Amino acid sequence: MVLRRAPIIVAVATAALLATGAAVAPTLSAMTVATHEAAAPVPDAAPAAAPQAATPVEANGQLSVCGVRLCNEQGKQIQLRGMSTHGTQWYSQCVDDASLDTLAYDWNADVMRISTYVQEDGYETDPARFTALVNQYIDMLSERGLYAIVDWHMLDPGDPNFNLERAKTFFTAVAERNNGRNNIIYEVANEPNGVSWQTIKGYHEQIVPVVRAKDPDAVILLGTRAWSSLGVSDGASESEVVNNPVNASNVMYTFHFYAASHGQEYLDALSRAADRIPMFITEFGTQDYAGEGANDFAMAQRYLDLAAQKKISWTNWNFSDDHRSGAVFTEGTCGGGSYGTDRLKEAGGWIRDQIRTPDDF
Repeated sequence: MVLRRAPIIVAVATAALLATGAAVAPTLSAMTVATHEAAAPVPDAAPAAAPQAATPVEANGQLSVCGVRLCNEQGKQIQLRGMSTHGTQWYSQCVDDASLDTLAYDWNADVMRISTYVQEDGYETDPARFTALVNQYIDMLSERGLYAIVDWHMLDPGDPNFNLERAKTFFTAVAERNNGRNNIIYEVANEPNGVSWQTIKGYHEQIVPVVRAKDPDAVILLGTRAWSSLGVSDGASESEVVNNPVNASNVMYTFHFYAASHGQEYLDALSRAADRIPMFITEFGTQDYAGEGANDFAMAQRYLDLAAQKKISWTNWNFSDDHRSGAVFTEGTCGGGSYGTDRLKEAGGWIRDQIRTPDDF
């Protein structure tokens, strides 16, 4: 088990607040200490410094794909668990020092996915601003020793080639600026839809070399057909990817599910695929496919049990205070400085518990 290193100064009051889920003021966020185990009492006479336990990046270093699994720099198969932001054009206020301290030191996450929408008032409206925002979040996550997934959140239109030139510009800029880091993962097409796997594959084979030119060692995540369902939502199966993979190395394929909408057929496809090709669940929810409605924790648990068994990494949608049931925080939380358990929706409490399960690094 790897404990998470928080900043060196220990604030006993802060640790107690985190243990009870109470609010932690932004001024204390840099002093927060939390581990997978209860904090040891600090002797009255001699306050001690926090143990220097490894962060996820310190423990694992540069990741790579080995066979059909994600491996750390020692060659050990690992599983990353964490959260996805909501669209940063809408919910940038949910990614601040206090929320990331909570994610890193209380939730004990390994990774955050930075979702940069292309359309829907996103990247295309101000490329410089949204590129700078991604870099800002990368810096903040790197300071906390977390991995960062740079998500090119194309959705509508569903053909990723529509945004090919924008994608080339974006990934060139981000990869060039961050190529000295070992904690960046690139997701080059969120949810391709309405087009064939061959069309999507052609896009991937054009954009992967763009990333590789600036960051040759990074893992790259490739969207699959029908909203990254391996084609299942269009009546196909994982065989189209398994039998016709992208011509590139050190890549993984993405799968998205929403437990109340995507049942046994989807779970079976993921299970079969994970035995043949490298898979990464970059988005899921415990609700319906729109991130709304009642939670189906039982079905979601079946997915996460499979992911644990086959070491499939995952990020949950979403780390915001959106009104939908799939957002982890209650409305009005973001920007207020308090992200304790008293601010979590039902799904937020459940996913926090899933992320806090000890890692096997």
